[in-house]
Amino acid sequence: MNHGEHGEGKDCTAELIDRVLSCATRVHQFLGPGLLESVYEVALAYELDKVGIKIKRQVDIPVVYDSVNLGTGFRADIVVDDSLLLELKAVDEIKPVHLAQMITYLKLMGLKRGYLLNFNTRLLKDGIKRVSI
Repeated sequence: MNHGEHGEGKDCTAELIDRVLSCATRVHQFLGPGLLESVYEVALAYELDKVGIKIKRQVDIPVVYDSVNLGTGFRADIVVDDSLLLELKAVDEIKPVHLAQMITYLKLMGLKRGYLLNFNTRLLKDGIKRVSI
């Protein structure tokens, strides 16, 4: 990943997105709403691994300011195939601050696309928010 670069970010395929969202839906159908984000993260990581999708969990996101590395400022929940960011939530609703955080993470990581997945919904499709930069 190209941390801290702006401009053309790395993108993923529509097929990968479909596979990832299918895995997330399976996790939600099995576990339902009401659990901690960390539980959904472990379950989704397991499900993605089970179908052969390469992921990294809790990826450090360094912050660079004026060519100075300020260290790790954040952690991304799941990065899929070094090209798709997944941020998992278990909240009543996705708020503007969640979207702002996602956009910042995408920029810092040099990625084009990510998904906010809010597992605290009756149907997961109501908790999916696509974010592209």
